[in-house]
Amino acid sequence: MLIGELAERAGTSTRTLRYYETRGLVRPRRSANGYRVYDEAELRVVHEIRALLAVGFDLDDIRPFVACLRAGHASGDACPDSVAVLRRKLAEVDAYLDRLGAVRRQLHDQLAQAIANREDTCFRRRNTEG
Repeated sequence: MLIGELAERAGTSTRTLRYYETRGLVRPRRSANGYRVYDEAELRVVHEIRALLAVGFDLDDIRPFVACLRAGHASGDACPDSVAVLRRKLAEVDAYLDRLGAVRRQLHDQLAQAIANREDTCFRRRNTEG
């Protein structure tokens, strides 16, 4: 298939596919007239790339998944290098969640203090005015 068909079937743009190619993730063949020609395996690779990008992986993280697919595996996460990336990414997400939890607790405490200060100020104002 030509680049336009691959882009349409993959739900992306031809520009994006050319970018993936420059990054070494997508490998077209060249026809006699110089057109990029892709087979069905490249469609699977592009789907894998897009799925991983959608959950926060960057293109360098995606390389082992693409290599795994190119090695003939049905899934890009079947290889040890892919599993290592998944573990690292999960650890990053866990650390981020821990930081978000700490921020949430701090905001909760700050809000509780602000409400308490407001109620205390209103109480004192009512008692001094009355």
